[in-house]
Amino acid sequence: MVGNLFLVEVNAFCVKHEIEIPDMTLKYVDVTKSRNKHDNTTMNHHYKADVFNVAIDQQLVELNERFGVQTAELLTLCASLDPRHESFDMSKICTLAEKFYPADFSNQERAQLESELPHFQLDVCNHPDLKSLPSLADLTAGLVKTGKVSMYSMVDRLLRLVITLPVSTATTERAFSAMKLIKTRLRNKMGDDFLRHYMVVYIGKDIAAKIDVNEIIDLFDRPGRRSTFKLVEM
Repeated sequence: MVGNLFLVEVNAFCVKHEIEIPDMTLKYVDVTKSRNKHDNTTMNHHYKADVFNVAIDQQLVELNERFGVQTAELLTLCASLDPRHESFDMSKICTLAEKFYPADFSNQERAQLESELPHFQLDVCNHPDLKSLPSLADLTAGLVKTGKVSMYSMVDRLLRLVITLPVSTATTERAFSAMKLIKTRLRNKMGDDFLRHYMVVYIGKDIAAKIDVNEIIDLFDRPGRRSTFKLVEM
Protein backbone atom coordinates (compact mmCIF):
# COMPACT_ATOMS: atom_id res chain seq x y z
CA MET A 1 0.00 0.00 0.00
CA VAL A 2 2.79 2.41 0.93
CA GLY A 3 4.65 1.52 -2.27
CA ASN A 4 1.57 2.27 -4.37
CA LEU A 5 1.09 5.67 -2.71
CA PHE A 6 4.73 6.49 -3.31
CA LEU A 7 4.37 5.51 -6.99
CA VAL A 8 1.34 7.79 -7.28
CA GLU A 9 3.36 10.68 -5.84
CA VAL A 10 6.22 10.00 -8.25
CA ASN A 11 3.84 9.91 -11.23
CA ALA A 12 2.25 13.17 -10.11
CA PHE A 13 5.69 14.76 -9.81
CA CYS A 14 6.65 13.60 -13.33
CA VAL A 15 3.40 14.91 -14.80
CA LYS A 16 3.83 18.26 -13.05
CA HIS A 17 7.37 18.73 -14.35
CA GLU A 18 6.72 17.18 -17.77
CA ILE A 19 9.03 14.23 -17.19
CA GLU A 20 8.44 11.23 -19.41
CA ILE A 21 7.03 8.25 -17.52
CA PRO A 22 8.25 4.92 -18.91
CA ASP A 23 5.80 2.12 -19.63
CA MET A 24 6.66 -0.48 -16.98
CA THR A 25 5.10 -3.29 -19.04
CA LEU A 26 7.60 -2.87 -21.86
CA LYS A 27 10.67 -5.04 -22.26
CA TYR A 28 13.72 -3.86 -20.33
CA VAL A 29 16.79 -3.40 -22.53
CA ASP A 30 20.13 -3.71 -20.80
CA VAL A 31 22.76 -2.00 -22.93
CA THR A 32 25.55 -3.76 -21.04
CA LYS A 33 24.43 -7.21 -22.27
CA SER A 34 24.77 -8.72 -25.71
CA ARG A 35 21.83 -7.92 -27.98
CA ASN A 36 21.86 -11.48 -29.27
CA LYS A 37 20.52 -12.76 -25.95
CA HIS A 38 16.77 -13.08 -25.65
CA ASP A 39 15.67 -11.65 -22.30
CA ASN A 40 11.96 -11.12 -21.71
CA THR A 41 12.43 -9.16 -18.50
CA THR A 42 9.98 -6.27 -18.22
CA MET A 43 10.89 -2.89 -16.78
CA ASN A 44 8.52 -3.54 -13.89
CA HIS A 45 10.33 -6.79 -12.98
CA HIS A 46 13.74 -5.17 -13.41
CA TYR A 47 13.09 -2.34 -10.95
CA LYS A 48 10.92 -4.28 -8.48
CA ALA A 49 13.02 -7.45 -8.37
CA ASP A 50 16.49 -7.11 -9.90
CA VAL A 51 17.35 -3.63 -8.58
CA PHE A 52 15.65 -4.35 -5.25
CA ASN A 53 17.69 -7.53 -4.71
CA VAL A 54 20.94 -5.73 -5.48
CA ALA A 55 20.04 -2.95 -3.01
CA ILE A 56 19.23 -5.50 -0.28
CA ASP A 57 22.53 -7.34 -0.91
CA GLN A 58 24.49 -4.09 -0.59
CA GLN A 59 22.74 -3.23 2.66
CA LEU A 60 23.50 -6.69 4.08
CA VAL A 61 27.16 -6.30 3.15
CA GLU A 62 27.27 -2.91 4.87
CA LEU A 63 25.58 -4.28 7.99
CA ASN A 64 28.00 -7.23 8.11
CA GLU A 65 30.94 -4.84 7.88
CA ARG A 66 29.51 -2.52 10.53
CA PHE A 67 28.47 -5.26 12.96
CA GLY A 68 31.32 -7.74 13.03
CA VAL A 69 31.54 -10.87 15.14
CA GLN A 70 32.87 -9.02 18.18
CA THR A 71 30.28 -6.24 17.96
CA ALA A 72 27.44 -8.73 17.54
CA GLU A 73 28.67 -10.68 20.56
CA LEU A 74 28.82 -7.49 22.62
CA LEU A 75 25.24 -6.56 21.69
CA THR A 76 24.04 -10.09 22.47
CA LEU A 77 25.65 -10.05 25.90
CA CYS A 78 24.25 -6.58 26.62
CA ALA A 79 20.75 -7.88 25.83
CA SER A 80 21.08 -10.33 28.74
CA LEU A 81 21.27 -7.51 31.32
CA ASP A 82 17.56 -6.84 31.79
CA PRO A 83 16.22 -9.06 34.60
CA ARG A 84 12.60 -8.51 33.48
CA HIS A 85 13.14 -10.37 30.20
CA GLU A 86 13.71 -14.04 29.48
CA SER A 87 17.06 -13.15 27.89
CA PHE A 88 18.48 -12.36 31.35
CA ASP A 89 21.47 -14.65 31.80
CA MET A 90 23.87 -14.34 34.73
CA SER A 91 26.66 -16.30 33.06
CA LYS A 92 26.51 -14.04 29.98
CA ILE A 93 26.58 -10.95 32.18
CA CYS A 94 29.71 -12.21 33.93
CA THR A 95 31.24 -12.94 30.53
CA LEU A 96 30.38 -9.40 29.42
CA ALA A 97 32.22 -7.87 32.36
CA GLU A 98 35.19 -10.23 32.06
CA LYS A 99 35.67 -10.07 28.29
CA PHE A 100 34.74 -6.52 27.34
CA TYR A 101 35.42 -4.57 30.54
CA PRO A 102 38.44 -6.27 32.15
CA ALA A 103 39.96 -2.94 33.21
CA ASP A 104 36.77 -1.86 34.99
CA PHE A 105 36.33 -4.94 37.18
CA SER A 106 38.92 -6.70 39.30
CA ASN A 107 38.61 -10.41 40.08
CA GLN A 108 37.10 -9.58 43.45
CA GLU A 109 34.61 -7.15 41.88
CA ARG A 110 33.56 -9.70 39.26
CA ALA A 111 32.88 -12.17 42.09
CA GLN A 112 30.84 -9.49 43.84
CA LEU A 113 28.93 -8.86 40.58
CA GLU A 114 28.10 -12.55 40.32
CA SER A 115 26.77 -12.61 43.89
CA GLU A 116 24.65 -9.47 43.32
CA LEU A 117 22.89 -10.70 40.17
CA PRO A 118 20.39 -13.20 41.72
CA HIS A 119 19.22 -10.63 44.28
CA PHE A 120 19.14 -7.94 41.60
CA GLN A 121 16.87 -10.05 39.39
CA LEU A 122 14.48 -10.86 42.21
CA ASP A 123 14.40 -7.29 43.52
CA VAL A 124 13.78 -5.60 40.14
CA CYS A 125 11.05 -8.03 39.09
CA ASN A 126 9.12 -7.43 42.34
CA HIS A 127 9.80 -3.77 43.09
CA PRO A 128 6.78 -1.58 42.11
CA ASP A 129 8.97 1.31 40.94
CA LEU A 130 11.47 -0.78 38.97
CA LYS A 131 9.57 -3.56 37.25
CA SER A 132 7.74 -1.28 34.81
CA LEU A 133 10.65 0.90 33.67
CA PRO A 134 10.97 0.79 29.86
CA SER A 135 14.74 0.70 29.32
CA LEU A 136 18.10 -0.07 30.91
CA ALA A 137 18.82 3.66 31.15
CA ASP A 138 15.61 4.18 33.12
CA LEU A 139 16.42 1.16 35.26
CA THR A 140 19.85 2.61 36.06
CA ALA A 141 18.22 5.89 37.10
CA GLY A 142 15.61 3.95 39.07
CA LEU A 143 18.30 2.24 41.14
CA VAL A 144 19.53 5.66 42.22
CA LYS A 145 16.04 7.00 43.00
CA THR A 146 15.07 3.97 45.08
CA GLY A 147 18.40 3.84 46.91
CA LYS A 148 19.15 0.36 45.55
CA VAL A 149 22.36 1.50 43.91
CA SER A 150 24.35 0.92 47.10
CA MET A 151 23.12 -2.69 47.22
CA TYR A 152 24.03 -3.43 43.59
CA SER A 153 27.10 -1.26 43.04
CA MET A 154 28.75 -3.65 40.57
CA VAL A 155 25.55 -4.14 38.59
CA ASP A 156 25.12 -0.37 38.50
CA ARG A 157 28.66 0.07 37.19
CA LEU A 158 28.10 -2.44 34.39
CA LEU A 159 24.76 -0.86 33.48
CA ARG A 160 26.40 2.56 33.20
CA LEU A 161 29.12 1.18 30.96
CA VAL A 162 26.56 -0.46 28.69
CA ILE A 163 24.13 2.45 28.37
CA THR A 164 26.95 4.84 27.46
CA LEU A 165 28.19 2.48 24.73
CA PRO A 166 25.90 3.84 21.94
CA VAL A 167 26.94 7.39 22.79
CA SER A 168 30.64 6.63 22.64
CA THR A 169 30.20 4.68 19.39
CA ALA A 170 28.20 7.46 17.76
CA THR A 171 30.71 10.07 18.90
CA THR A 172 33.56 8.07 17.41
CA GLU A 173 31.72 7.69 14.11
CA ARG A 174 30.98 11.42 13.99
CA ALA A 175 34.65 12.15 14.68
CA PHE A 176 35.83 9.97 11.79
CA SER A 177 33.22 11.49 9.48
CA ALA A 178 34.30 14.98 10.48
CA MET A 179 37.96 14.12 9.97
CA LYS A 180 37.24 13.01 6.39
CA LEU A 181 35.55 16.34 5.68
CA ILE A 182 38.17 18.49 7.39
CA LYS A 183 41.46 16.86 6.43
CA THR A 184 41.10 16.83 2.66
CA ARG A 185 43.78 16.49 -0.01
CA LEU A 186 44.41 20.23 0.14
CA ARG A 187 44.81 20.11 3.92
CA ASN A 188 46.93 16.98 4.18
CA LYS A 189 49.72 18.86 5.98
CA MET A 190 47.46 19.98 8.82
CA GLY A 191 49.05 19.34 12.19
CA ASP A 192 47.48 17.07 14.81
CA ASP A 193 46.86 19.87 17.32
CA PHE A 194 45.17 22.13 14.78
CA LEU A 195 43.14 19.19 13.42
CA ARG A 196 41.99 18.23 16.92
CA HIS A 197 40.90 21.79 17.72
CA TYR A 198 39.21 22.15 14.34
CA MET A 199 37.27 18.90 14.87
CA VAL A 200 36.10 19.97 18.33
CA VAL A 201 34.56 23.10 16.83
CA TYR A 202 33.15 21.20 13.86
CA ILE A 203 31.52 18.44 15.93
CA GLY A 204 30.24 20.87 18.56
CA LYS A 205 28.57 23.18 16.05
CA ASP A 206 25.69 23.97 18.40
CA ILE A 207 28.09 25.15 21.08
CA ALA A 208 30.35 26.98 18.63
CA ALA A 209 27.35 28.88 17.20
CA LYS A 210 26.81 30.50 20.61
CA ILE A 211 30.37 31.86 20.74
CA ASP A 212 30.67 35.59 20.01
CA VAL A 213 33.47 36.12 17.49
CA ASN A 214 33.91 39.74 18.57
CA GLU A 215 34.64 38.61 22.14
CA ILE A 216 37.38 36.29 20.83
CA ILE A 217 38.88 39.14 18.78
CA ASP A 218 38.82 41.45 21.83
CA LEU A 219 40.49 38.73 23.92
CA PHE A 220 43.44 38.24 21.56
CA ASP A 221 43.67 41.72 20.07
CA ARG A 222 45.85 43.24 22.74
CA PRO A 223 48.22 46.22 22.50
CA GLY A 224 51.69 45.40 21.26
CA ARG A 225 50.70 42.87 18.60
CA ARG A 226 52.29 43.22 15.19
CA SER A 227 48.93 42.94 13.41
CA THR A 228 45.33 43.56 14.29
CA PHE A 229 42.42 41.14 14.03
CA LYS A 230 39.50 41.92 11.76
CA LEU A 231 36.18 40.09 11.33
CA VAL A 232 35.70 39.19 7.68
CA GLU A 233 32.18 38.52 6.46
CA MET A 234 31.99 35.34 4.34
